[in-house]
Amino acid sequence: MSDKQIKAVTVTLNPALDLTGAIDALNVGSVSLVNKGSLHAAGKGVNVAKVLSELGAKVTVTGFLGRNNEEAFCQLFEQMGATDRFIRVDGATRINVKLVENSGQVSDINFPGVPVDADAIKAFEETLLELAETHDYFVIAGSLPQGVSPELCASWVQRLRDLGKKVLFDSSRDALKAGINAQPWLIKPNDEELSQLFNAELTTRDQCQHAGQALSEKGIDNIVVSLGAEGVMWLNQGEWLHAQPPRMQVVSTVGAGDTLVAGLCWGHMQQMPKPELIKFATALSALAVSQVGVGITSQQELDSVLQNIQLQSLSAPTSQLDISK
Repeated sequence: MSDKQIKAVTVTLNPALDLTGAIDALNVGSVSLVNKGSLHAAGKGVNVAKVLSELGAKVTVTGFLGRNNEEAFCQLFEQMGATDRFIRVDGATRINVKLVENSGQVSDINFPGVPVDADAIKAFEETLLELAETHDYFVIAGSLPQGVSPELCASWVQRLRDLGKKVLFDSSRDALKAGINAQPWLIKPNDEELSQLFNAELTTRDQCQHAGQALSEKGIDNIVVSLGAEGVMWLNQGEWLHAQPPRMQVVSTVGAGDTLVAGLCWGHMQQMPKPELIKFATALSALAVSQVGVGITSQQELDSVLQNIQLQSLSAPTSQLDISK
């Protein structure tokens, strides 16, 4: 396997310091006492980079980072052995609050990102094209900061795709809608993101499969639908696979989707057979809900989950959903 094949770039346009608190239950409109808390560098692309690094990939991280509070990110990138190509901008990177209840329910309070100006965007675009000369895999994940429109983000997906790069795009709302039209190589919406995209309540596996089938008509090679405890569905070359993990003791779902993206990326980089790949990525994601934060805490536990993944082929849905809304 060439050096180029085990290298990946993760793009986090709107990173955050995650302030995570464990609480018994959220008292809306009143006081909620935090039993324990942590503050750490995060953002969807940063989380993906952490897992990829632990799996053995050589990772370069980029995006936009506020100068005023970059220390935690710099420390994390050094620990990961990642190459830091983030564009520094004036101001402080946002802090997002995640409240994890004993039930496993998570309440996210996400703040707007640090504003990005034209000079920073130009510097980022130059960095992205430079990295495209030596990398094949690009993960663009998370929300957009002020100054980056969904259309601008989609243009970066399109540019990389035109260069023959494999772009794994994981976003939501308007960013996801615009990005889909740029035909990324892989997307990973969950049922909530699909519902927003189709402007309809999609809750069942069958409904989500219909939505995924419709998205494949856009020319996207890999449609991965995350169904939480119900597992993962993957559409590739007209074939649907469904991987069902065992029931896990849920501690926190924060970062489980990012872990899934990392597993999918790594599996493709390792040229795993399709059944092995989807089982591996699903097991990695399932293990993530049993811990706080992202990362592979135990190879033994991962192997145990992997052995208990149920895999089946699904028939393609006979009808389609309209995504022209």
